[in-house]
Amino acid sequence: MEPEIKIVNVVVSTQIGTDIDLEYAADVLDNAEYEPEQFPGLVCRLSDPKVALLIFRSGKLNCTGAKNKEEAVIAIKKIIAELKEAGMELIENPEVNVQNMVATTELGMEPNLDDISTLECTEYEPEQFPGLVYRLSDPKVVVLIFGSGKVVITGLKKFEDAYIAFNKILTTLKELEEEFY
Repeated sequence: MEPEIKIVNVVVSTQIGTDIDLEYAADVLDNAEYEPEQFPGLVCRLSDPKVALLIFRSGKLNCTGAKNKEEAVIAIKKIIAELKEAGMELIENPEVNVQNMVATTELGMEPNLDDISTLECTEYEPEQFPGLVYRLSDPKVVVLIFGSGKVVITGLKKFEDAYIAFNKILTTLKELEEEFY
């Protein structure tokens, strides 16, 4: 049975122009904050799609909180349209690259994290963090495994890698179970 893996966050980046006037952009955009003493970029929050966009003077833009790349692209196009309408010269259809995706799923059992922590590439310090950190090299992702059986996979570049990573973890856990029991 295939596990149900859900993408909960997609982070993308793009270049929307060069030398962006962030003070002006902050005035033009709704829900935008620009406080250069605290953070060098303009932060703009949209409610539909529910994302946060970070725009930097260099023209670099990061979008976080989207459920998929398409949602992020919609948000970026909305912002570009608003800024162009206000007279800013920007790149119409910038190339959007996925930087990171976060997925969640369930193991379907309550793992013994102490046993799993005997494996290489794992870190488990329950006093500091309740999850076990498992670093895979192929795909290059970080998998957090919790005692409840919940799993978070981060560092994904493409959705299929979530299944590859999850199946590797399941295989390893089954082998470990045979070794311990």
